[in-house]
Amino acid sequence: MSLPTSRAARAGQYVALLAYLVFLAFPFLWLLSTAFKPARELGSLHPTWIPDHPTLDNFRQAFDEQPLLQAAANSVITAVSAALIAVTIATPMAYVMARHRGRLATAATGWVVISQAFPFVLVITPLFLVLKNLHLINSLWGLVLVYVVWSLPFALWMLAGYVRAVPTELEEAAAVDGAGRVRTLASVVAPLLAPGIVATALFAFITAWNEFFFALVLLKTPEKQTLPVVLTHFLGAEGVADLGPLAAAAFLATLPSLVLFAFIQRRITGGMTAGAVRG
Repeated sequence: MSLPTSRAARAGQYVALLAYLVFLAFPFLWLLSTAFKPARELGSLHPTWIPDHPTLDNFRQAFDEQPLLQAAANSVITAVSAALIAVTIATPMAYVMARHRGRLATAATGWVVISQAFPFVLVITPLFLVLKNLHLINSLWGLVLVYVVWSLPFALWMLAGYVRAVPTELEEAAAVDGAGRVRTLASVVAPLLAPGIVATALFAFITAWNEFFFALVLLKTPEKQTLPVVLTHFLGAEGVADLGPLAAAAFLATLPSLVLFAFIQRRITGGMTAGAVRG
């Protein structure tokens, strides 16, 4: 490939990447703009990107109309709990599935594939009956249980890939030094899996934080509802949205995921680099 052709290909890649970034950023930027627009500008026939008269009234109205702080606390409890429990269960299971080929690993892989094909509507009725028998309807811990079960297959598959990337020679060296299987997993494998564990926990957290359908069906009282459900309360009886407060509340609801990812992504990259150097 000639030099001009190579430069043209690279320029094309950068243009495609820039277009993709704009595509991803457009909804968030428009949401941010709408959240700060006064009611008069929201009803304008000629919308603008930057509000002419930015205001915080939409945020004040959103907090006055709906219990956003309580809903945010409920979302934090369910998302953090589901992420921690899912990672705790998935880590040893992923190790077994990656290191020991057999019926268990085959069954686990099949479970991962099949479970991801189930639509929510198909499982909600039996799930509701099971939780009702366990007295976990309208309970945050019942919702945590659902999120753990729902995110566990993908978490298991994701962590198994990280386990396979850890050289088996490290475990063999630990065995020669007299370390047992549990000690090897805790002191040799787990530190190298830290980036994968963090990435998996982040996935489980975001999945639970954004989930709507299960929370809508399983949580009945307003004080138990999570943020995605409370956001629907800004829609009127005829489906007309209270656009300003809705945009303000939705903007606040997206911030935790963005901040968490921005805070953790450096540590994921740094952990991967450190693991590669140690390996």
